[in-house]
Amino acid sequence: MFNKRVDLSSEQIEHLKSLVTGLVSTNETVLAQHGRDESAIPPVNPSAVVMPQSTEEVSKVLAYCNQQKIPVVAFGAGSSLEGHVLPLFGGISLDLTQMNKIIDVRADDLLVRVQPGVHRIALNEKLANSGLFFSVDPGADATLGGMAATGAAGTTTVRYGSMRDNVLALTAVMADGTIIKTGRETRKLSAGYDLTRLLVGSEGTLAVITELTLRVFGIPEKMAAATVQFKSLADGVTAATAIVRSGISIARCEFLDAKCIKNVNSHDGLSLAEVPTLFFEFHGSPQGVAEDAQSVKDIVEEFGGSEFQWSTDEGARRKLWQARHNAYWAGIAANPGKRAVSTDAAVPLSKLAEAVTIAEQVLSKHPYPFSILGHVADANFHCFIVTDPEKPEELEDVRHITHELTMKMIEMGGTCTGEHGIGSGKISALIAETGAEAVSIMRSIKKTLDPNNILNPGKVFN
Repeated sequence: MFNKRVDLSSEQIEHLKSLVTGLVSTNETVLAQHGRDESAIPPVNPSAVVMPQSTEEVSKVLAYCNQQKIPVVAFGAGSSLEGHVLPLFGGISLDLTQMNKIIDVRADDLLVRVQPGVHRIALNEKLANSGLFFSVDPGADATLGGMAATGAAGTTTVRYGSMRDNVLALTAVMADGTIIKTGRETRKLSAGYDLTRLLVGSEGTLAVITELTLRVFGIPEKMAAATVQFKSLADGVTAATAIVRSGISIARCEFLDAKCIKNVNSHDGLSLAEVPTLFFEFHGSPQGVAEDAQSVKDIVEEFGGSEFQWSTDEGARRKLWQARHNAYWAGIAANPGKRAVSTDAAVPLSKLAEAVTIAEQVLSKHPYPFSILGHVADANFHCFIVTDPEKPEELEDVRHITHELTMKMIEMGGTCTGEHGIGSGKISALIAETGAEAVSIMRSIKKTLDPNNILNPGKVFN
């Protein structure tokens, strides 16, 4: 375990330059770009940024860093929310964005092979030419490697699954430079330990992912979007859980509180009533979409839902969901000069309404502006809490508040994070959730695969 910052010597930097064809930079601007993510956690600059262009170059860099005991933090888009890409102990930021090739699209097999630096939107633009799409949609235009490393999910998980469900195979480089391939290009696999899912969601602490084979889907014949309003947060969430239990095949089901609606109206030019609102999306045949929308309308009315509006207009659908994806940025724009802590939790479906009510009660006791939204069909929700970066004591206070929330969710049988990951912000919560014995097993795996602790040290556990 590192106990102090590691800064590279000029000789080490020169040697790294000899290992890659891409850039090795110590420019202060470049370092600063790689020393922060979208969390409110204070930035920490690396000693150098290394930009490999192949699996073999990643292997050479890791082998050298392992020998020299230099910390390595893999970097994609920097859109994570729990400090995943912060180089807490210096060393290098391994920027994988130049490894951005879409290697192979195999429409007949419904799969695609990509390098880790490919961005989600660019992949879907390419896939659209073949009538396909990649389903995992966390909102941010993240890289596929970063999404796999953090086990990303998002708005479409209720129908299509998260990254853990959609990564079929990987190429990864271990801490000592060993290159391994995990998984197969098959929908079923029962051969040996599931190393693919061990690495997906490991937050860059066990290996660096350099290639992914992903499951893709055919673009639905018809898509429709709908909104419905509620008088209270709890009523909307209760309606959403009833819809999920009914078996209706919804593609997305999101909840935004009144503050979220106000923010996205301003940010994205919408004119929704500023009340708690559910957003829906339906995929399927024209008849199936219409039937699903009608069934949802019938259910939400039983729970006090009003102003149910749905449309198959593609422009309106895209605008609605773009606004949903911009909710984080809309919250930032509504609070100029501020930062935000965006924390997530998930609970058993039957306890979701209670959970969001508790969250609202806890947050209302404090002076910080907040909003609540989430993927309620998955019983996964987010709290957005605003802090002043000029007042570091506020961040510390908010951390205590989010820890209180997290502990309450764990007590309800939930998890401290449904999709953001542990990073450096929820280490103690992981112990409370899984128990010290389980964390001890995780430490043993980490020590076996990365004995010198060079891969993203200070994340997941201390």
